[in-house]
Amino acid sequence: MRAVVAEGAGGPDVLKIVERPVPRPGEGEILVRVAAAGVNRPDVAQRQGSYPPPPGAPDILGLEIAGVIVAAGPHATRYPLGARVMALVPGGGYADYAIAHETNALPVPANLSMEEASAVPETYFTVWTNVFQRGGLQPGETLLIHGGSSGIGTTAIQLAKAFGARVIVTAGTAEKCDACRALGADFAINYRETDFVAAVKEATGSRGANVILDMVGGDYIPRNYEAAARDGRIVQIAFLKSSRAEVDFRLLMVKRLIHTGSTLRPRSVAEKAEIARALEENVLPLLAQGGVRPVMDSTFPLEEVAQAHARMDAGDHIGKIVLTL
Repeated sequence: MRAVVAEGAGGPDVLKIVERPVPRPGEGEILVRVAAAGVNRPDVAQRQGSYPPPPGAPDILGLEIAGVIVAAGPHATRYPLGARVMALVPGGGYADYAIAHETNALPVPANLSMEEASAVPETYFTVWTNVFQRGGLQPGETLLIHGGSSGIGTTAIQLAKAFGARVIVTAGTAEKCDACRALGADFAINYRETDFVAAVKEATGSRGANVILDMVGGDYIPRNYEAAARDGRIVQIAFLKSSRAEVDFRLLMVKRLIHTGSTLRPRSVAEKAEIARALEENVLPLLAQGGVRPVMDSTFPLEEVAQAHARMDAGDHIGKIVLTL
């Protein structure tokens, strides 16, 4: 089969298509003929050499797939052969065939294309576990999303609105702010032109945001403390700027803040299965009814994987970038 690996660490040009044996599914696993695979920031980090695969994961890039089940390992009985699934995988997604644990896969709603389905797992798993489980977002609360036009951001906007929250986003251009508002964001702040702390306070009557989803880090960390409401929850999912910051922790105490965070890829199959069950119960019906939907930026054939990564590196995308096979 064809598979994409990074030959060395660097820019998109280090990505190469190589021939690999088709993997065999093990206990509780399914073999999926991949139709489409999502492109994500962790893929870029792996390509750059800063995010190696966890133990046991293949060196093939790709963390989310959609396709058809063509084989099943021992005791993998949840789905029949031929079923359309979308799955979170620890690696191996940029390939003609990929292994997924059946508990980390979800059925593809009939109204979604394979390209759209491949844009679901990484983003929806991430948003659900961080915004709703760790952040505890409640109806009527205000969610601040940094990077509102990203795959994560566009997903978080839709899910937060679907569950009755108020949404404020930051984005870097007027076009991106307009796209976020079109998805349902109540306020969109162009961070290149406006101080988001002041804008959040103005939008909330000085109360601040109840939950903040941050993938930026660096100097955003102390500014998030200022923008947060009393008893606010700040959830860290990445550090596009830096994982280091100078912070006055008095605000943490005075406002009774919770600053938490998580990564998804290294978590166990069982932990990911719990998130999958929550998504199946709470989110899959919304996807099936069209209440929420992946926002698609662009698709590239597998042969143009370098161009897909260059698109992500440029930061001009709105929504998800997907590879088709």
